[in-house]
Amino acid sequence: MARSIMNEGKADPILIIGAGMAGLTAARLLHEAGLPVLVFDKGRGVGGRMATRRIGHGRVDHGAQYFTIRDQQFAKRVSEWQEAGAVSEWGQGFADAKGKRPSGGHFRYRGVDGMTSVPKHLAEDLDIRLQTRITAVSKEKSCWLVQSQSGETFRGQALFLTSPVPQSLELLEAGNVSFPKDIRRELEHIDYDPCLALLAVFAGPSRLPAPGGLRFSEGPIAWMADNQQKGISPDAHTVTIHAAPDYSRRHWLANANVIASKLLEAAAPWLHPEVLDWQIHRWRYSQPVTTYSEQALFLPGPLPLVFAGDAFGGPRIEGAFISGYSAAKTLIAPWDK
Repeated sequence: MARSIMNEGKADPILIIGAGMAGLTAARLLHEAGLPVLVFDKGRGVGGRMATRRIGHGRVDHGAQYFTIRDQQFAKRVSEWQEAGAVSEWGQGFADAKGKRPSGGHFRYRGVDGMTSVPKHLAEDLDIRLQTRITAVSKEKSCWLVQSQSGETFRGQALFLTSPVPQSLELLEAGNVSFPKDIRRELEHIDYDPCLALLAVFAGPSRLPAPGGLRFSEGPIAWMADNQQKGISPDAHTVTIHAAPDYSRRHWLANANVIASKLLEAAAPWLHPEVLDWQIHRWRYSQPVTTYSEQALFLPGPLPLVFAGDAFGGPRIEGAFISGYSAAKTLIAPWDK
């Protein structure tokens, strides 16, 4: 068991901004090591892009759709999540729009009640402040200071930034926090694809091939999923449509009705003709297209600063896990004797 990294007489927690996979993974490991942790997220629930939403009587995964396993440590954790009833297998691959199916490959896993099942499991017993928008981070001689939009200030002995990198840099700039220029330049070059997501409810089943996912290599759509076939929407026929990055970028500010009309038209061959309801969700930072050279960025010192997320560990859920895991282990290591 690791000793607390707190200075004598202090009880300041480790502050983590972002309750997605990287932030929750780091928080879970630090908590298990006996360290005090406080997590912030601006959303109504945990998970970040591992997001599940109700629409009508149905449920949709409107962010990350599944994950695969390559890393041994991640495999161990996924096994634990399966035993806890948070994760289930979905399939071993998906057809493309021309009907071609991949041979072999990695199994795809999903949350039992939607992708948010995994972060909800990770978040159990953690101190998490939801619907808390952080506007600036700064530091004094003895602690980090995190300021919220509502005017609250939180003190911490270390700071983890797991939000998309541009947002993390904005927080540091707002608090006049400086760090090496060469590192900052590399972080400023990290870029993300946006994604326009259409969530729709239909009067009848889709025509998507089993197990309910369809990949596209051209046109306005990148991905479609039948959430009922997936096993998370037993009471309604719901479909998730992710627009392709180029389309999302060009139509980012377009009217929602225009976006929905175009995506439904392109998806029509695979859908029931009667749409009962739909919503548009705009993911500004959907997936990193350029990444940092290490699994996490650890800036040591009396007040450690850590960057983590899928822009470090790799543009997958597994990558976000690896980054959060690496970041937490690096902080714990000197005390884990």
